[in-house]
Amino acid sequence: MAERHDRTRGRIAATVGVIGELLITAGVLTALFVVYSLWWTNVLADREAKRQGDQVRRHWAAAGGPGALDTKDGIGFLHVPAMHNGEVLVKQGTGTSVLNEGVAGYYRKPVKSAMPWDKQGNVTLAAHRDGHGAKFHNIHKVANGDAVVFETRDTWYVYKVFKELKETSRFDVSVLDTVPKESGKTAPGRYLTLTTCTPMYTSDYRYVVWAELVRTEKVDAKRTPPKELR
Repeated sequence: MAERHDRTRGRIAATVGVIGELLITAGVLTALFVVYSLWWTNVLADREAKRQGDQVRRHWAAAGGPGALDTKDGIGFLHVPAMHNGEVLVKQGTGTSVLNEGVAGYYRKPVKSAMPWDKQGNVTLAAHRDGHGAKFHNIHKVANGDAVVFETRDTWYVYKVFKELKETSRFDVSVLDTVPKESGKTAPGRYLTLTTCTPMYTSDYRYVVWAELVRTEKVDAKRTPPKELR
């Protein structure tokens, strides 16, 4: 009887050991996935974004190279000092195939984005908050009065933030309207909208920041940035 009891206890111990090893393995795999998602994808995306950004700047520097209207490689660079994210290349589209490259994208649908050089409209942009460059990770640090600067080959467009919407439905496309009523605006103007996922590490809702153009500056030969970036 004692021998049978010992064998039973041995089988139980072996089973518990196997389960423990499986749980440890699962934990390691989960940790590796988190590292990949939140760190390594950033590394890869930042490399790709820099490569593409350098290419755009080479085109700008070349005689007769593509200008602000070139949408194939990128229309310009977004600068948001409050986010501490450096310059962000802006390209066409907001699908994952675009944003995973570590860039920001302008909307083509459901509401078509204006361009910074348009006389009226809403320049609507999206970028990842976590992983794949996480260019809008610090969007929660942007406050009313902060500067947002859009750089094209020939012009600096300087905007000032006037409203944040810290959580709204991901289906709330009205935030992209030409006149975004939720921002408090009721008349056409020259607006810029930043959108990303919230809360952090989820995609349940959207975080929105609105800014309005306050002035433009021509780019000089040295590409001296406006005072907001100095």
